Amino acid sequence: QVQLVESGGGLVQPGGSLTLSCAASRLTFSRSTMGWFRQAPGKERECVAAISWSGGITYFADSVKGRFTISRVNAKNTVYLQMDSLKPEDTAVYYCAASRRAQITTNPATYDFWGQGTQVTVSS
Repeated sequence: QVQLVESGGGLVQPGGSLTLSCAASRLTFSRSTMGWFRQAPGKERECVAAISWSGGITYFADSVKGRFTISRVNAKNTVYLQMDSLKPEDTAVYYCAASRRAQITTNPATYDFWGQGTQVTVSS
């Protein structure tokens, strides 16, 4: 059974940074498009970043461009989300997801596997 385990969430002050990690197991990681999604209370789940198999193609939501960076280390079956200049509106549960599609996708319905989520709270 495929497992995606996120870590690195927590409480941070506005302007601060956090790095989320997602470790995958029992997954053909190097052939999986990886995405980071977030969901705030009362809002739909949105894709904030995604990365292609090789890491050569990335996507960022407009709301996080220039502040978030997505990367992956296939040898470690791990994908990362570096979040800088955090804002209160970044507060949400962040989920890691894997898609067997070759092309980057931002539609949650096209992702096959999901982690359990990690809470990120940006507050002073």
